[in-house]
Amino acid sequence: MAKDDLAVLTLRNLVFDICNQNGGGHGGSAIGMAAIGVALWKYIMRYSPSNPDWFDRDRFVLSNGHCAMFLYALNHLTGFDAWKMEELRHYGDAKLNGIRTLAHGHPEIECPGVEVTTGPLGQGIANAVGLAIASKNLGALYNEPGYDVVTSRIYCMTGDGCLMEGVALEAISLAGHLQLDNMVLIYDNNGVTCDGPLSWINAEDVNGKMRSSGWHVLDVIDGSHDVQAICAALQHARTLRGKPVFINIRTVIGVGTNTAGTAKAHHGAFDQDSVARSKILAGLDPSTTHVVPEKGLEFFRERKEHGKWLENKWLKLLDDYSKAHPEKAREFTARRQGTVTGYDELLRKMDTNLFSGMPTRESNGLILHKLWAECLPLIGGGADLVNSNKIVYSDSDVFHPTVSYHGRYIRYGIREHAMASVSNGIAAFSPGTFIPVTATFLMFYIYAAPGVRMGALSNLPAIHIATHDSFAEGQNGPTHQPVELDSLYRAMPNLTYIRPCDAEEVLGAWIHAMGSKKAPTMISLARDPVGKVPNTDRFRTLLGAYVIQEDEEADITLVSCGSNLHHVVTAARQLRDDSIRSRVVSCPSFDLFDHQNAEYRQSVFPLDGKPIVSVEEYVATTWARYVTASIGMKTYGYSASNQSNYERFGLDANGIVSRVKQYMEFIGGRNARTLGWQCI
Repeated sequence: MAKDDLAVLTLRNLVFDICNQNGGGHGGSAIGMAAIGVALWKYIMRYSPSNPDWFDRDRFVLSNGHCAMFLYALNHLTGFDAWKMEELRHYGDAKLNGIRTLAHGHPEIECPGVEVTTGPLGQGIANAVGLAIASKNLGALYNEPGYDVVTSRIYCMTGDGCLMEGVALEAISLAGHLQLDNMVLIYDNNGVTCDGPLSWINAEDVNGKMRSSGWHVLDVIDGSHDVQAICAALQHARTLRGKPVFINIRTVIGVGTNTAGTAKAHHGAFDQDSVARSKILAGLDPSTTHVVPEKGLEFFRERKEHGKWLENKWLKLLDDYSKAHPEKAREFTARRQGTVTGYDELLRKMDTNLFSGMPTRESNGLILHKLWAECLPLIGGGADLVNSNKIVYSDSDVFHPTVSYHGRYIRYGIREHAMASVSNGIAAFSPGTFIPVTATFLMFYIYAAPGVRMGALSNLPAIHIATHDSFAEGQNGPTHQPVELDSLYRAMPNLTYIRPCDAEEVLGAWIHAMGSKKAPTMISLARDPVGKVPNTDRFRTLLGAYVIQEDEEADITLVSCGSNLHHVVTAARQLRDDSIRSRVVSCPSFDLFDHQNAEYRQSVFPLDGKPIVSVEEYVATTWARYVTASIGMKTYGYSASNQSNYERFGLDANGIVSRVKQYMEFIGGRNARTLGWQCI
């Protein structure tokens, strides 16, 4: 048997065992893709199993993440130290009694040899575009003639489902426009989806669509068996310039089994007769399981030493580079290590008198502009609304081949979902090397929400700038007024949602965001001018909530944030004239406040039974853990001026005063906490 054929069988047989060991899994595509795996891991990709984090490795993204065992088996066969056979045995296991494994149902970024977390279809393609942008940008910045210290190519595997998802189509369009010729998208074209034949749901010309999106297109007819045909296509892809490459590889799902070519092969266990035939072909006893033939293992394990050789060759190049270009080499080292500094002092010392009275979206834009000049890792852009987002950039800093790949500003176009997911890929290239930034209206982060969530789940730091964050957005109406969207982001684990009321708190938000290494941040900003709010503090903003007006004899605590807080300050003054004394709290971030100790939290929101009332132009789903009552929205917004809407919905000072008085009358001196949370 030819070595390639034995290697394909070796991989397939291991996948059979992984799939069948606990009664099933998504093995059908993994079986069909085996020849693709051999081509990539044996002949094409540059990687080092002994050091999965080698900086200049090629990156592989399994966008069709349900085929996870394909990746796990190849990591084991090629000698990734963490991927012992015992890890593979736990795939699909119930994991009782605290058992843990790297072999999750879908690939997760925390595991060696896994570049990004995938599973929600299509997002992996967008992640791969982000990885390709990162590699292009670093190469343009640091490569010198004779010293190509950044050469990473990005390989992404996709199935039919990913190519139908909107996020993938957005990302494919963007990659074609940016001419990312360091990216290869490999299509496992097996003609079958989870529910049945692909023809039931899709009959489009995929190759034509990819060409029209600005991609080179290659075809491989026998992708189930012909390793060298796949290699030829992948090697040809290396020579193509000016466009990313799409390789349409025809495979058979579940090839060689009694369910081959059908939806029944998509997931579930495989029949024992088919598995036995495959093992006999490989020279194995069909009764054995989780056994890899010696010749097959030698074929793959050679990559371990080859990877060490590649990495050592790169380290020698890096050493020569540092002698020839010492200043650039020092900067490149700082980028790789995530140790670029200097911007922290800028944020700590910036004078907020420069931003007096500005809407927070405007002060944010100016702060970002100053940061951009000082912090090279910042990269990103907006979804075609940067003028409204008040983000400033220079034409020479645009990331595009017609300008330069040196540029850090990415024109994402109207592609919100891809924007967030591409940013995750940029962040995943190497920890700390990039700080991705996205921007659009808060309302349109509902389009981006799956990408934002995956970034939070994956511990990837990105900074999402969400402007026009209330019904003060105005005449565009309730379609643009996000009365409920804060609830999603405030509930999202490992995402810090910050809603600053003025420039001082915006600076606090940036201090947190720039220092966050394993979580994204969303800064929620308003378009209407900032009213006077006393005693705001960028450093106390980092506490999440703090008292801005104290009164030891207060009858009530009022708390708010963002563009509603200045109305609360005015309402507190009016209430005092009516002999109702108030404490006033600014609460820009529940996420930050929840991390403070109990003593501090109770000093801000006392548990003495006195009423604590939140005020915000959102549906008040998130306040009940700290307050006794909330003044907020119960409906969608309205197409009208911001001043009109604050009055219409009773969220201006007069409306707040009226509702607080009604609530105080309802309490009648009783313990407010024992009465339960009220929406007033």
